[in-house]
Amino acid sequence: MSFRDLRHFTEMMRALGYPRLISMENFRTPNFTLVAEILIWLVKRYEPQMDIPTDVDTESDRIFFIKAVAQFMITKAHIKLNTKRLYQADGYAVKEMLKITSVLYSAMKTKQMALGDRIEEDNSKFKFDLGSRISELKTARQLASEVTSKGASLYDLLGKEVELREMRTAAIARPLEVNETEKALKAAIKEVLESVEKTKDMLSNVVSDETSLDNKIEKKKQDLERNRKRLQTLQSVRPAFMDEYEKIEEDLQKQYDTYVEKFRNLCFLESQLDEYHRLEQERFEEAENTLRMMQHKLREEERDLMRSSLKDEDSDMDVPEDEGTDSDMEECRPSKPRPTRNGIVAGRGARFIGNMQGGDSDETEDSEIDVDEDDEEEEEGEEDEEEESKDLEDESVEGPVSRGARPSRGGIRPPLLEESDNDF
Repeated sequence: MSFRDLRHFTEMMRALGYPRLISMENFRTPNFTLVAEILIWLVKRYEPQMDIPTDVDTESDRIFFIKAVAQFMITKAHIKLNTKRLYQADGYAVKEMLKITSVLYSAMKTKQMALGDRIEEDNSKFKFDLGSRISELKTARQLASEVTSKGASLYDLLGKEVELREMRTAAIARPLEVNETEKALKAAIKEVLESVEKTKDMLSNVVSDETSLDNKIEKKKQDLERNRKRLQTLQSVRPAFMDEYEKIEEDLQKQYDTYVEKFRNLCFLESQLDEYHRLEQERFEEAENTLRMMQHKLREEERDLMRSSLKDEDSDMDVPEDEGTDSDMEECRPSKPRPTRNGIVAGRGARFIGNMQGGDSDETEDSEIDVDEDDEEEEEGEEDEEEESKDLEDESVEGPVSRGARPSRGGIRPPLLEESDNDF
């Protein structure tokens, strides 16, 4: 595709009166819809009564459309088009469409020129030009002089008619050549006979073709009638296995209904099981979170109690003014507070081993008390864990009201710590 061809095509289409504006950029890429629209318009411009299919949605429709346009142009306008280039719908298609537009454009130009000449002639009829009239007078004078001269010459020739009549009669009386006439007549008769023979042959062929077609039609009718009778017999006869087939079909339908019902029940039970597992998982996570919160709360309470007991001990403890021996310092040193153990032992009636007397037996008694307290701590720790788990289960069941009514474990500890310090 050249730029010049595309420019000529657009200019010709504009001159022919195409309603849509065609740009030079329309054919940079394949544009089959535009090519089909232009071809339909050109065909209608060349032959308005021509009916061409305009459906170009599918590939087969497009191929049929291109073939129809090419066939119309080759038969009506003797313009040979390349169907492959037209189907490409790009610049190469413009070259093929340019052949049609050039023909239409030249016809339009010729018609315009003829109309222009006719208009000029019509205008010249009604114009009165004195100069042209003078020239016509001159020609009329010349023709008049010629007429007189020709009349005089005709008169002279008519005077020679007597001699010329004798010569004409002699020429007519002369005999014609029989051989040449006979040959011409024989040739004409031969041509006529040949045409008659051809016509007879065609008639005989038509008759034979008609008889053969009649025979074929009759044969087909017989085959059709035979097949209809066979179909009726087959439809009237019931197959031997039809009863068993219907019975098996009914059983299959019942089995299918049972299968559908069981499958529906299975799906429902699976959904219920999944829902139950989900609820159990949520319940377990909720209990775990509650347990974790209670543990955290108990730890905070224990820390608060330990801090309060340490502050009370620091306020009640008397510091000696004079420095003594190492044994006196050990005796005067306060024992390590154990809020959890003392609170639990006091709450459950634990006993202390020893007496309130000082002396050498204090260290042995302290060691015995420490051993007993260690054993009791282990037992009490196990019991505390069991009680905490039970309390958490009760709290998860009873709710926040039972939690508020439960006595706090840390409320018993401060007086027990003071009593243990006074005992020692």
